[in-house]
Amino acid sequence: MKKAVSMFIALVTVMLALVSISFNVQNVEAASAEDSDYGIEQVNHTVEVMYNGYIFINDTIRITGQASNGFLIGFPYKYGSHVLRCVAYNATDTFQVSLNVPLENRVGFYGVKIIFPQGAPQVFTVGFVLSNDLLNVLEVNYYLLDFPAYPSLTKTVTNCSVVVDLPKDTQDVIVTKDDGTVNASAYLKQNLPAFTYSPATATFSLTGDEIQLFDIKKLRREVRISGTGEIDGSDSYDITSKAPTEINSIEIILPANASNPSAQDQFGREMPASGWADEPTNRYRVSFTLPVESYESTKFTVKYYLPSRVYITQEGFGNLNIAFPLFQHLSYYIEQLSVTFVLPEGAKVGHENASVSGSYNLMRGVFQEAVTVNRQCVFSLDSFDVEIIYEYSLLWLSFRPALWVWALATVGCAIVVIWKRPKAPVLVGVPTVGMRLRVEHIESFVDAYEEKKKILLEIKSLETRVRKGKIPRSRYKVRRKTLETSLNALSRSLAELKEKMRAAGGRYADLMRQLEVAETEISEVEANIESIKARHRRGELSLGAYRKLLADYERRKEKAETTIDGVLIRLREETR
Repeated sequence: MKKAVSMFIALVTVMLALVSISFNVQNVEAASAEDSDYGIEQVNHTVEVMYNGYIFINDTIRITGQASNGFLIGFPYKYGSHVLRCVAYNATDTFQVSLNVPLENRVGFYGVKIIFPQGAPQVFTVGFVLSNDLLNVLEVNYYLLDFPAYPSLTKTVTNCSVVVDLPKDTQDVIVTKDDGTVNASAYLKQNLPAFTYSPATATFSLTGDEIQLFDIKKLRREVRISGTGEIDGSDSYDITSKAPTEINSIEIILPANASNPSAQDQFGREMPASGWADEPTNRYRVSFTLPVESYESTKFTVKYYLPSRVYITQEGFGNLNIAFPLFQHLSYYIEQLSVTFVLPEGAKVGHENASVSGSYNLMRGVFQEAVTVNRQCVFSLDSFDVEIIYEYSLLWLSFRPALWVWALATVGCAIVVIWKRPKAPVLVGVPTVGMRLRVEHIESFVDAYEEKKKILLEIKSLETRVRKGKIPRSRYKVRRKTLETSLNALSRSLAELKEKMRAAGGRYADLMRQLEVAETEISEVEANIESIKARHRRGELSLGAYRKLLADYERRKEKAETTIDGVLIRLREETR
């Protein structure tokens, strides 16, 4: 009985093994049938570090035969979470890609499949954009780059050349990978095995600022065209620093032929230290008034002018064509971008602009139209030209003046009608005149205000002395209460005198307005000083940034106090 059972178990085991072998043979044959119709002769694997630290991996592939069922390429899976974009293209076409697919069911790879709708070309390129988290600063001017040493492919590659494309001033490049260390930014691998799994690191030194670690969250460009053809442009950036130290300046790319650029911070203040970094290549350096701290965000705007003769051409009577290149010579990665073209008042986008209803957004106002292009995840390969044909009549140049003339004429006619109509009997009344201001009122105001300043100074002196322990706290409380009582009485008197001086009108009302503006400025500055002191104590502000902000606020406070002193001096002179 035991012998029969043993024979049955052995027979079942053999049958299962035969079924498994048959299944595996079928899978191997299917896979072989799918992939055996092409070979890989050459791969040029380029790893480029963009200006803001993002990584662009560019694999140019030469194959023999036909990859009729698509082409698989990838790299170690740890890089998959850093993939932001993937594009596949050749000289004439762009191909569809499927992200995060299995690399022939191999574990540990992030795969991408390229679909060729009309047969695979013999040469094509696959590009990946990876986040700047793969670039780290080890110490000042010393970097560590983490990247895939080779592409992961499903077939052996006859020749694979690798170039780590770094800024021209880079020195001491050392590439460390599984198959050895290279003291250079370029190396070659022959007969690269299929399913190569090879993470690598490159260390290098860079003394310049050709690399700055930051994210461009948003870029909003507005191109405004006037009726006379003048073009005004403005680029508004929203960035976040990812550098371990402060960023004092960054470089941006302006449109070709931009002139007279000027930079403004998020509050509209000029940044005078900004200027051209290299005008022929349209690189403009924005120098921040206050450095951008690590992982802090800031906004700024650069305004400029563009020549109409370069961008606008006449397309027959009343038809104009604006041709504007976008994203040319882009050296950084942008998360979100919008470009808006604001046409002159009265201009109408032509019906032949088929692209306007597709990849563009057309916004129609009462008198004005605008075309907006929106993109996400933008880098250098996204360059293209926007062409907008619109109809415009020069008669619209007189629209605003004519509107004003019509409005003035209407108002004038209404005045004439009212003036000519029969008048009702007019009651005679006593004319109202401004209150006459007496010298005693001015003297009382100046004396009270100076007394108020003395009391405020004494209160601050008391706070300093009690903080340093020079007077008992009980004495401090009694004295402070006495001073505050006097201050309240003075404030009421000053309020009454201010109303009298405002009622007097003329220069006295203007002086009161100047005084109130200066007082408001001092209150805001003192609140801001307390705020930055608290932030500095909590460690949110570095010592350098705290000192710069404090100096700025002190200057504003001093200017406001000078204004108050000037008002008091002028009032004092009125009493002499």
